[in-house]
Amino acid sequence: MVSKNFNIISYLERIKYEGKIDACFETLYNLHKSHTLNVPFENLNVYYKKPILLDRESLYKKIVENKRGGYCFEMNGLFSFVLKELGFKVTDLLARVEVEGTFYSAKTHQVLMVEIDDKRWLVDVGFGRNGITEPLLLEEGIEQQQSGDTYRLLKDSKFGYMLQNKVEDKYSYMYAFTLDECYPVDYVMSSHFTSTYPDSWFTKMKFCTKPIKEGRITLTDECFKVAKNGQISETKISNEDEFNKVLKKHFELDLDLIKM
Repeated sequence: MVSKNFNIISYLERIKYEGKIDACFETLYNLHKSHTLNVPFENLNVYYKKPILLDRESLYKKIVENKRGGYCFEMNGLFSFVLKELGFKVTDLLARVEVEGTFYSAKTHQVLMVEIDDKRWLVDVGFGRNGITEPLLLEEGIEQQQSGDTYRLLKDSKFGYMLQNKVEDKYSYMYAFTLDECYPVDYVMSSHFTSTYPDSWFTKMKFCTKPIKEGRITLTDECFKVAKNGQISETKISNEDEFNKVLKKHFELDLDLIKM
């Protein structure tokens, strides 16, 4: 579990995890929860046109050693390496994110499937927004509650599993995926498109978010939003200095160091 450029113990310290590490559901659940609560989803390297490297050592250096966050290919990429190192059976997948009610978008979101005994779990520590914070049972048609949110998976003959999030008694689609295994080159290509395509929102605005125990905090170029216990408060962000102050205080990141 310890190699020159990849130390599981240091990763566990990064996500503030102190529990068991044998390959069981309890471990998976707690690792998933700890990662999402302590590692922010952020696109700052993309926005500032920094290289996005997806090999194991580069992801470890960025997220563990440099205490950064990342977007899906980085967050779920590192999490996949960690789970495999701990002995979990992991299948790397690609999803199509919902756009205007359809799934005719490119496959630009990495997710994982983890199999434990006779059950399969959707694992995703890197969606941002209203993403899951715990593993989701890969079973269609049942409502699953976690951290105050409700999710459901439906099955489609064309797009595979379709993940939905329930808000105010109305379901909205999030993304769709099949169980076809994907490989490192698939993520390199998808990440390159996502981080360089002119119309990709990742290239147009700074974004940082993470769940908190009572809700979620989100920072953009325009505002800092706190959703807590069903209540939402917003603070306007007028310039980069204000952005960086919030980034340091609430996400423990320093924009000046990131831009270097």
